Amino acid sequence: MFHVEHWTIQISYNQLFNPVLKMEYIKSKIRDVIDFPTKGIVFKDLTTVFKDPRALHIIGWDLSQMYRDKGVTKVVGIESRGFIGGSILAFELGAGFVPARKPGKLPADTVRAEYTKEYGVDVIEMHRDAITEDDVVVLHDDVLATGGTMAAAYELVKSMNPKKIYINFIIELTALNGRATLPADAEVTSLIKY
Repeated sequence: MFHVEHWTIQISYNQLFNPVLKMEYIKSKIRDVIDFPTKGIVFKDLTTVFKDPRALHIIGWDLSQMYRDKGVTKVVGIESRGFIGGSILAFELGAGFVPARKPGKLPADTVRAEYTKEYGVDVIEMHRDAITEDDVVVLHDDVLATGGTMAAAYELVKSMNPKKIYINFIIELTALNGRATLPADAEVTSLIKY
């Protein structure tokens, strides 16, 4: 048994430390939604993962283990599901959390970038003062599909001149080749690949 705050999770030793079993458990909780948000898209819905305490714990733990020794000072979560994993990661690492949002959602002075995604064109913004030159940053989103959103977020963060930028996803859809749109010098990791 593994006790966390006010609730207890039933996890065997093998499930807690066996990476294959852990990722199979996470995969079993991911819901495929056909034709969302547009016809022809198979959306990997992580809300079914996030509502499962065991799955959420595994994701938080495994994400944080990737960066424990990297000196991370800020985690940037991309709207909106990236806020969930990004906040957990920031908490686990003792780092600050920075939201990357859709236009008009942040109250202070922002920087912005336009990008193309698998089903349209969009804009992402961050507060101009969110990242400093002393920061080591993890950019986090739930799914790597075509990579447009993350590439735009990377450029925004890079324009603020941090010491280092890492890129992280829970799921990577390898058939869409999203890694090809990301900077070659960035360290890109994902927990699960489809």
